[in-house]
Amino acid sequence: MNYLLEEKFSKIGAEHAPGQEGRQNIDEIQLRGEKIEGKPVDFSHGDVDAFEPIPGTLDIFIEGVHVGGKQAYTEYRGSEAIRKNVAKKLSNFTGTTIDPEQNFIITPGTQGALFLAMGSWVYRGDKVAIVAPDYFANRKLVEFFDGEAVPVQLDYLQTTTCAGLDLTQLEEAFNSGVKLFLFSNPNNPTGVIYSPDEIREIAELAEKYGAKVIVDQLYSRQIFEGRTYTHLCAQNTIDPENVITIMGPSKTESLSGYRLGVAFGSANIIGRMEKLQAIVSLRAGGYSQAVLKSWFAEPEGWMTKRISEHQAIRDNLIDKLRASGYFQLRTTEAGSYLFPRIPKLDVSISQFVKILRLQAAVTVTPGTEFGSQFTDSFRINFSQDHAAAEGAIERIIKVVEEYRK
Repeated sequence: MNYLLEEKFSKIGAEHAPGQEGRQNIDEIQLRGEKIEGKPVDFSHGDVDAFEPIPGTLDIFIEGVHVGGKQAYTEYRGSEAIRKNVAKKLSNFTGTTIDPEQNFIITPGTQGALFLAMGSWVYRGDKVAIVAPDYFANRKLVEFFDGEAVPVQLDYLQTTTCAGLDLTQLEEAFNSGVKLFLFSNPNNPTGVIYSPDEIREIAELAEKYGAKVIVDQLYSRQIFEGRTYTHLCAQNTIDPENVITIMGPSKTESLSGYRLGVAFGSANIIGRMEKLQAIVSLRAGGYSQAVLKSWFAEPEGWMTKRISEHQAIRDNLIDKLRASGYFQLRTTEAGSYLFPRIPKLDVSISQFVKILRLQAAVTVTPGTEFGSQFTDSFRINFSQDHAAAEGAIERIIKVVEEYRK
């Protein structure tokens, strides 16, 4: 047996990924209280039944199917016509110019884009700066490609005027030899947005040290209270060849089942990503690619309504958590995530997550998925049926009451 290879894959883990909750072993848990009745809620991902995809999506998908082989077997980087369509819309959204031939690729979801980008930039022994906390796959991808993860602290609970990135620590990381910085904006799991000053400084530091940057902007359309969102790719202080931006319609637009993502930026890296995609998945699903025509082309008022509905859920859940007196959390500024800090419990965070599933019919993601130090936090995706989400939060509070020290 190749123990090094086994160790490499053991670090990835899959039991806490969305849809994998059934793989969590709960046999060893001894419950203190009775089962709390209520509708099961899976907070590990958004509910596409509660928030349906963009109107007309299925019709567009069917049209793609009827096109036949030409749509099924597109270029590896995606259909030329669809790339042109989406690149134009994203150029307007980000305030940049995206060449659909050189700087753009369609991928099997944003997860696919992230894998391809990391695989195109990270070599054995490379130092990669990641934010703590940040999307759970970031650290795992660094380790999978035999890089060295260098965490940079995000003090998200200490401020409300910015994301709270420790920029001094980031510069120290660059100075120590880090050649790539990977982060999500809005941040996953906290839902905070990087301020214009933070984005400007990230760009300037990366340029100063000749570092590359990958930014995951999956939730950059779902912004609350009219906050300012700043695109790193629009900063003129960083070489465009050193930036890759990742986006997709799977979350805010509820199109996750179509597995669509895009990446744009460095022509060199996009070229590498296409070559890697050619031996991993060949292309994003050919028929699914057509669905991207609906992205940024929603009916008038559709996006405003969707954001408003999510904000109402966010506000109700935060009110309940804060009223209990048990949790520390920051108001989500964008996206659909809350990352509450819980009081000291008589059980570990791993056991707490299992108890929630067994006793309260609620699935959450443990904070340790976003950094080993986050043993007192969990993440929820509040893109759910409003009433069901409120009931689930009430059950979480009851479990915390039962197990707190």
